[in-house]
Amino acid sequence: MNDTSIQGIGPATPPPTEAAKGSNTLGKDEFVRLLLAQLSNQDPTAPQDSTAFIAQLASFAQVELLQTANSGLEALVVAQAASNQTQALTLVGREVAYRADSFTLPETGSVTIGAKLSSQADEVTVKVVDESGKTVRTMRLGAHEAGEMEVIWDGRDDDGTRLPPGDYTVTVTAATADGADVPVETIRRARIDGVSFENGYPELLVGDSRIKLSEVLEVLA
Repeated sequence: MNDTSIQGIGPATPPPTEAAKGSNTLGKDEFVRLLLAQLSNQDPTAPQDSTAFIAQLASFAQVELLQTANSGLEALVVAQAASNQTQALTLVGREVAYRADSFTLPETGSVTIGAKLSSQADEVTVKVVDESGKTVRTMRLGAHEAGEMEVIWDGRDDDGTRLPPGDYTVTVTAATADGADVPVETIRRARIDGVSFENGYPELLVGDSRIKLSEVLEVLA
């Protein structure tokens, strides 16, 4: 019998196989698949040691608990952010006292500086520093009772010269007669004009200034 060849037909080519895909994460689904694969491929005559198996189950339980905890924390963060936004919106149009150690000196007029002493002081000192870090005015105010106090700065330096408008920083220190420091908070009062969420969290707007909610000490009216 003569061999007959058929043109155009070659050996069968096996179908392409899809390359295995790896994963950089190990969640509960991957953990279960890994555990099932281990059980299905173990030697029936030498099964998995029970102690190791229990340890793996405990690990799986920890993975589940961690994922549940993460979901709960995410929900808590979202709820806290919504609460902060609602709280910030209720402050629009109201006067607040807030921590602040900087202010803007206008072209004319004075600046009111507020401070809150934790206890009675025998000497209170206020220093005004310009943008270059130079102390331009030092005011020694003597003794003061515990609580809030106001200091009015006329915008002049120690020589009586009117300083240019701009941003300044104030430092208020207090001490007792024996030299012990008295804690002081520098505060300002202002009426809130609006709220900004531009930076991803609520900031209260007072003119061109922004105040974080954590800096608010009191809501006055």
